[in-house]
Amino acid sequence: MENQTHTDKQTVIIEIRAGTGGDEAGLFARDLYRMYSKYATSQGWGQKVLDSNMSDIGGYKEIVFELQGPGAFDQMQYESGVHRVQRIPKTEKQGRVHTSTISIAILEAPQKMDITINPSDLRIDTYRSSGAGGQYVNKTESAIRITHKPSGLVVTSQTERSQLQNKENAMRLLAARLLRAQQEADSSKLTQARREQIGWAKRAEKTRTYNYPQNRITDHRIGKSWHSLEDIVDGNLAPIMKAFNKWTASAEGSGESREEENKAKNPQ
Repeated sequence: MENQTHTDKQTVIIEIRAGTGGDEAGLFARDLYRMYSKYATSQGWGQKVLDSNMSDIGGYKEIVFELQGPGAFDQMQYESGVHRVQRIPKTEKQGRVHTSTISIAILEAPQKMDITINPSDLRIDTYRSSGAGGQYVNKTESAIRITHKPSGLVVTSQTERSQLQNKENAMRLLAARLLRAQQEADSSKLTQARREQIGWAKRAEKTRTYNYPQNRITDHRIGKSWHSLEDIVDGNLAPIMKAFNKWTASAEGSGESREEENKAKNPQ
């Protein structure tokens, strides 16, 4: 794939999964989905939910969605990792602050030439949708589960009424996960920034903390905090994006300097 510029129309797939914290983690996953959705709207990006699994109280055990527009992947790639929230849940009678976590994975949607999937490598199962979804839920087997037999990857989609549309969503997600696996297996072809992004997604430690009592968001990777939590969670991600752009430019600059130094020390 040719390198895309920040202004190219890009497609990114974002997976948000509730971690520790039970129902509160699911509500936090819902809050972050809303945050990304509102930011995408402010950027004029297209949005589509590929799969979701709601909890009984309206949170998300998991939600997978796609954003498409100029610079979508460039801007969203550093959102991957473990996000931690510290706040008093609405169900907490003692007024205690709870800590919950969610994990976010960022997938680059492949172009048609990036990934070839052999239909004979797939097992496709249908099942009845579950969770919030209107009157049609559980009446027809419109949900799709695709198993990629060579890799063992399993993807699902149940957000659409149409079985065909759910299959298309699941195939898009499968292709993106296969591309990520291919990139990780051959990380030498990736840029330094992309290798670091993949590394962050693999590590289990926290990458960002949302501390409601102190009205503070802290990104532990770049060591920066913002005291406008409510505004950011409401979709104003511009301060975070600006900080990461500055950090990335600085990291790439130092990387180029090191490369020049190595060339000087080891001339061909």
